[in-house]
Amino acid sequence: EDDGGDPHRPMAEELAKVMRLMHLSARTEHAYSGWVSRFLAFVGTKNSSSINERDLRAFLSHLAVDRKVAAATQRQAFSALLFLCRHVLSVSVAGLDSVVRAKLGKSLPVVLSVQEVRKVIAHLQGINRLMAIIIYGAGLHLGECLALRIKDIDFDRGCLTIRGGKGNKDRETLLPEMVVEALRRHLGSVKIRYLEDRARKVEGVWIPEALARKYPGAGTEWGWFWVFPANRLSIDPATGLVRRYHMLPTSLQRAFKLAVAKSGVVKNATIHTLRHSFATHLIERGYDIRTIQELLGHSDVSTTMIYTHVATKN
Repeated sequence: EDDGGDPHRPMAEELAKVMRLMHLSARTEHAYSGWVSRFLAFVGTKNSSSINERDLRAFLSHLAVDRKVAAATQRQAFSALLFLCRHVLSVSVAGLDSVVRAKLGKSLPVVLSVQEVRKVIAHLQGINRLMAIIIYGAGLHLGECLALRIKDIDFDRGCLTIRGGKGNKDRETLLPEMVVEALRRHLGSVKIRYLEDRARKVEGVWIPEALARKYPGAGTEWGWFWVFPANRLSIDPATGLVRRYHMLPTSLQRAFKLAVAKSGVVKNATIHTLRHSFATHLIERGYDIRTIQELLGHSDVSTTMIYTHVATKN
């Protein structure tokens, strides 16, 4: 079927609808849509109904042989196309043994020592410093830190609740004691911004669609407000509403890169290095590997075990 010159448009629209129905994260939706678009460009004008497993094998092999992509990139492409075949095209993809695999390297995570973490954080100020300490002290992904809401902080129990983290799983982790007072002061200024938004009748912050239907006014409640709200209002791409989103990652990423350079640390450290360092330092202090697995939110303990290879003592 030709739809406006694009024979694959109905399939792309169906993919978007299925991903939304299955509550995939916005990042996953974006990644899957990108890979499906590249795949459709690869198969060219071939009709959607005639796409089969051979096309899938050819594209994945093309990524490894011609494009020379990393193994992780090929795996992401495979996941996207597997989703397309299973949930949109209803195509069997049982035999993929003939796919040329990108070589999977064995790289260890970059880890900073406790002293190096202190050096880098010493060169951060304000909100960037606060976020970096929380990411290191709680073992968070950057996105998990940015998406924190007021109700996710439990000062009495000294813990943070991470909702819909990687793999769409909830978990509890530590609230670093050294950041409590600074965080309380920060929330005082955030409360002022929240009250200004309410006075200006700004649309409530984004909350999951199911909750928005069940509790229509929840997005305007203090408990759902962002711990790290953006300075400016923005347009919600899904609804077109003007509302306040959380801070973007670029500000902290730039500040952290500059802090690493100023600190004299020569390792290729990023914000994610703080999460790696959190896990490694806990192992070095003798914490149980299963406990660390729970704090990090790993589904498989073998993922957590990689930190035993970079710990200085076990």
